[in-house]
Amino acid sequence: MSSAVTASPVRHAPALFPVFLKLAGRRVLVVGAGPVAASKIEGLLATGADVHVVAPDVRPEIVASGVSIARRAFEPADLDGAWIVVTAATAEVNREVARLAEARQVFVNAVDDPPNATAYLGGVVRRDGVTLAISTAGHAPALAGLLREALDAVLPADVDRWLEAARTARARWLADQVPMEARRPLLLQALNAIYEGRS
Repeated sequence: MSSAVTASPVRHAPALFPVFLKLAGRRVLVVGAGPVAASKIEGLLATGADVHVVAPDVRPEIVASGVSIARRAFEPADLDGAWIVVTAATAEVNREVARLAEARQVFVNAVDDPPNATAYLGGVVRRDGVTLAISTAGHAPALAGLLREALDAVLPADVDRWLEAARTARARWLADQVPMEARRPLLLQALNAIYEGRS
């Protein structure tokens, strides 16, 4: 009689839908105010988000950032008007925030706590109007960081020229009603022209 064990099939989580959000002027709630929250707030402020922090203890750099601060524990009403929440608190607080946010259909980035997250802030490279983001669905943030560094190293130093060429070409394609499927090869020609000295 065989005693072999059959391995159960690996279950994969549903794929994430990558998206870039316009947060300028929109309320973003940050629960927690430690060093990790401080780094997230810095990135949120760069987007122009209206950041509100709730935490009993707040780091000096967060105070200096000028964001709205409530020095107390999280309350359900803190979610009012929020478009997205970043929670960098204890697992218990993260779980409560996630539960209440789910009922309000508000996305939650629970820092280093994938089970309580519905949104993941990945490694980001920003260069001259181009943004690249890498996610491991919260399971390997260090890997996302390494991949971010690798992409930053190979991104062309003159990507601003690429972006300008693409903008100019797109305006022309729209005016000429060039179909989407024909645009990529035309863009490649325009980018090659940068280095060939052609206009």
